[in-house]
Amino acid sequence: MENTILELKFSLDTFYFLISGILVMWMAAGFAMLEAGLVRSKNTAEILTKNIALYSIACTMFLLVGYNIMYVGNDKGGIIPSIGALIGTQDANASHSLESDFFFQVVFVATAMSIVSGAVAERMKLWAFLAFTVVLTGFIYPIEGYWKWGEGFLDAMGFVDFAGSAIVHGAGAAAALAGVLILGARKGKYGKNGEIYPIPGSNLPLATLGTFILWMGWFGFNGGSQLLISDKENATAVGQILLNTNAAAAMGAVSALFVCKVLWGKSDLTMVLNGALAGLVVITADPLSPSPLMACLLGLLGGALVIFSIIALDKIKIDDPVGAISVHGTCGALGIMLVPLTHGEASFVTQLIGLLCITGFVFITSFIVWTVLNKTMGIRVTEEEELNGMDQHDCGIEAYPEFVSVRNG
Repeated sequence: MENTILELKFSLDTFYFLISGILVMWMAAGFAMLEAGLVRSKNTAEILTKNIALYSIACTMFLLVGYNIMYVGNDKGGIIPSIGALIGTQDANASHSLESDFFFQVVFVATAMSIVSGAVAERMKLWAFLAFTVVLTGFIYPIEGYWKWGEGFLDAMGFVDFAGSAIVHGAGAAAALAGVLILGARKGKYGKNGEIYPIPGSNLPLATLGTFILWMGWFGFNGGSQLLISDKENATAVGQILLNTNAAAAMGAVSALFVCKVLWGKSDLTMVLNGALAGLVVITADPLSPSPLMACLLGLLGGALVIFSIIALDKIKIDDPVGAISVHGTCGALGIMLVPLTHGEASFVTQLIGLLCITGFVFITSFIVWTVLNKTMGIRVTEEEELNGMDQHDCGIEAYPEFVSVRNG
């Protein structure tokens, strides 16, 4: 009887891991739709190509080397991980299958890389971006992920990052910022005297759909990070996590809506979408400990902060077409630093150390990789290619051909 119960628990937790992973995989579609809606029509096919390619490369690299670097054969409390291949062997005492664990973890890697995609959109060479994807998903992300989730030195210090506000979102934003600094702004975005010229996206219904898909996928992102659901305590915790995740996202959108109204007298849809995502990123650091009211407060702070962050980055001419650096970086940092308010075992000092170690490491290594790519193959398209659009330059196919040109016959 005992063996039967253990097998049922194993099966249930494995199934829960797989379903959560499927939800997180669906976030890849959310990022693709959000980014496609927020870029101009001449760059839509290229951004979609980037999203499906980066997901595929991330899955391959994490299978070949990344998972092993992050989880297999490492010293507890260490800094430098082991270097191996594939995903290791099943622990006899594991609560779920090794394959389900890999599947759940690999979709997180793709999420981190998707953040970079939106920030460098509309002016980066496709193949330079894909080359960077290989390095980030195969090596950079697994190393910093090991420090916490692989029981490395940040885990030993007591650093808390439940589902990846720093490990996934902060890392993606740091890599994106490094790329954007080298890449420069899109042509026509900023004037010589500090003017900021908005470049509207081509399809706001698509961007809104993408946001709802991400919102849905986040239930797997945060809920699955509880790792277990086969007993009363863990099942209750999952319910709390999903409740708080939803509450933070909702209040983030409401907060952004009101801040837009106060600042500009208008309800900017793109800011409201980013407000919802900001609430999700903030609560991701610890979606279990806060009360529902506290989760609402965290979402409120995130939804407001993301707007001021986007404005601030524009003022210093850091061009981020979709607001990814602000949503995932600024709000990821906020979420990490607010954890001690509700988590009794977390300290502000440890949280700050963990945040700086992760984002600093990813920024520095990414900056080096971007620089090498820029010196070798170049990372930015020519001015003419940017004017004509990335679709024509990289893909040879238009996402909306009937709106671009009319051909007879």
